[in-house]
Amino acid sequence: MPYDPHPPAVKPYIPASADLPELTWRALIMGTVLGMVFGASSLYLVLKVGLTVSASIPVAVIAITLFGLAKKMGGRESTILENSITQTAGSAGESLAFGLGCTMPAIMILGFDLEISRVMLVGVLGGLLGILMMIPMRRTMIVEQHRELKYPEGTACAEVLKAAATETSRAAAGEVRDADSDEARDARRRAFIIFGGFGLGLLYKVLSISLKLWKDTVNFVFDAPLKSGSAGAEISPELLGVGYIIGPRIAMIMAGGGVLSYLLLIPMIKFFGDSLTVPVAPGTMLIRDMSPDDVRSAYVLYIGAGAVAAGGLISLVRSLPTIWNGLKGGLSGIGKASNVDTSLRTEQDMPLKWVVIGCLGIIAVITFATPLHMNVLGALLILVFGFLFSTVSSRLTGEVGSSSNPISGMAVATLLFTCLIFLVMGWTGGRYYVTALSVGAIVCIAASNAGTTSQDLKTGFLVGSTPKLQQYAILAGALASALILGPILLKLNDAGTVYVPAAQVAPHIRTDASKLTESAQLQGPQAASDHATYKVWQKTDTVGGPAGKYLVRADGSLAWLVDPGINGQYHTRPDGTEVKKFDAPKAVLMSYIIKGILDHQLPWTLVLFGVMVAVVLEMSGVASLAFTVGVYLPLVSTLPIAIGGIIRWMVDRRNSALPQYQGLNEEELQAAGDRSSGTLLASGYIAGGALAGIIIAITAGVMTGFDDAMNKWAEAANPFFAGAGADLLSILPYAAICLLLYVVGREKARK
Repeated sequence: MPYDPHPPAVKPYIPASADLPELTWRALIMGTVLGMVFGASSLYLVLKVGLTVSASIPVAVIAITLFGLAKKMGGRESTILENSITQTAGSAGESLAFGLGCTMPAIMILGFDLEISRVMLVGVLGGLLGILMMIPMRRTMIVEQHRELKYPEGTACAEVLKAAATETSRAAAGEVRDADSDEARDARRRAFIIFGGFGLGLLYKVLSISLKLWKDTVNFVFDAPLKSGSAGAEISPELLGVGYIIGPRIAMIMAGGGVLSYLLLIPMIKFFGDSLTVPVAPGTMLIRDMSPDDVRSAYVLYIGAGAVAAGGLISLVRSLPTIWNGLKGGLSGIGKASNVDTSLRTEQDMPLKWVVIGCLGIIAVITFATPLHMNVLGALLILVFGFLFSTVSSRLTGEVGSSSNPISGMAVATLLFTCLIFLVMGWTGGRYYVTALSVGAIVCIAASNAGTTSQDLKTGFLVGSTPKLQQYAILAGALASALILGPILLKLNDAGTVYVPAAQVAPHIRTDASKLTESAQLQGPQAASDHATYKVWQKTDTVGGPAGKYLVRADGSLAWLVDPGINGQYHTRPDGTEVKKFDAPKAVLMSYIIKGILDHQLPWTLVLFGVMVAVVLEMSGVASLAFTVGVYLPLVSTLPIAIGGIIRWMVDRRNSALPQYQGLNEEELQAAGDRSSGTLLASGYIAGGALAGIIIAITAGVMTGFDDAMNKWAEAANPFFAGAGADLLSILPYAAICLLLYVVGREKARK
């Protein structure tokens, strides 16, 4: 559609002349708190499977419900503009979590400590930079290109807010609706569904993991003729909800990648390698002695990383025409004379001078902040790539929605260009790892938050919010979420960290402790049995033992190998306790790019095998990115996503036959499914299950005695947790929440 500088005016739900409470303290505080909650749950998801889902509609529904409860308890009725502010402030956490989870764990994977100051700086600077860079483009993208850029999630969120508008808001909008009308009852029903899903997801996870009433993961390993092949699933509510929301096609394609890894590549490597009498690099043990997980860690992970990198780059290249058009469209209206009346409440943005001052201040902090190891060139790259991809992200969010916005592909492109520039400059080695990754991380977060900001401003445009108040709200929400997500990321890592006795992995190595300056103690559950303080040694080679972080005694002998909770290789502590690790697929990809370019430390043959997987899929007409992510992720993570997708397919197939859906095209049916009760319940599953997982991971280091006691009881007396039939029995409670999701998703026929 050609650009039209004077499109027909859009009438917002609340007129510009209305004077309703908007940026109130209760709206801002509630939005900020909800943003922290959904940011935490999104961080948990992105570390597990590299995905997040939009938090805008769940935050809006929860805000409406909580304000409604407050009114029943004698409080003031909320306005639709207050609800919009709450939703705006609450949406920042999810986009920040995606950017942080995709990048910051790579610091640790590359051998550096995940310092709290570094994580918080990157989150704050990237989040605020993306918001500020999007503000000058609001009038062009949101107002003038309203007909062209639909912002699907933002438009849907506006419909949710309007459907639940209170009497005060409806009066201001000139709309009359009875409190017992169908619309009012529907709003209450939707709130009940999402809160019910949240509570059920939380309860399910606590009963499964904390109280050990059933296993949280089922797995089946096969014998010949498919020796070492395996199939399993993490039977958790959050992954089920993710699969339902993303739909059957993407969910099944992702699971297909897992099937390739676990039922073809791993059995094939075992078949050809069982007779070998020497290890095959990069593996360090005989293939015949490897478990399926060992084979995956030594070989398939690199194949998966090459596949994901190729899929991401191909996706980015395919999007180049859209990106170019988006950049031109986003910049076309900036600096042009405007005939809008800026005295109107709905046309007021944050003053441009404060936007410019804020951006320059952020760049200055980036340049001189010690934890980022930044230089002037790195800051310049952040400014250039940040502005480019913030503009592109805002545009693409309007065209395809935030779920399909290739943010990680933009981060990969930023890292590739940054590392290549560093290589030309001769800046190689570990000291430039952090600089390159800081550039990629800040750009990734800025692009992610720019897309979210534009989506929120679209919602506000449709309901009649004041843009500058929304902009203040999302800045506050982003700042608060950035401050809390760093500590949560470190706690999740600590909860899964395993301290491996050095005598077990590097028995004959010593180092000069007098030259080591950093000290550390054990963190997490194992800290209770060892309170000593050690020197820290970062071993960069594999001579005599694996590379990594070691804790060293005063005499130079090695005490512990620190295996992190994120992308660690050891899943059992010395006392036999099983530990759940986070795969962090996107962060691993970032670390491989940096290490591969700056230090040439990749098994390129395996990486190229993965590249060819993506190439073959593209030649066959299949978009490769979702499949290649499945190749990298464990099948236990992608199979439950596929189950959620299958349930969505069954629900949509059944609902599409109802009278109210007759005559709708495929796109309209998809949009109807995205607004359905099943999607609300799935959102509740995600929020409840992911939040429970975070709480359990953090408290595991505090309640170690309780956890040990429950483990002993479950292994001795609970057939759902231990024994020959435990895997099959554990499927029963999971089947119950699957059935509930299907039943709730089914709609009644309407004339």
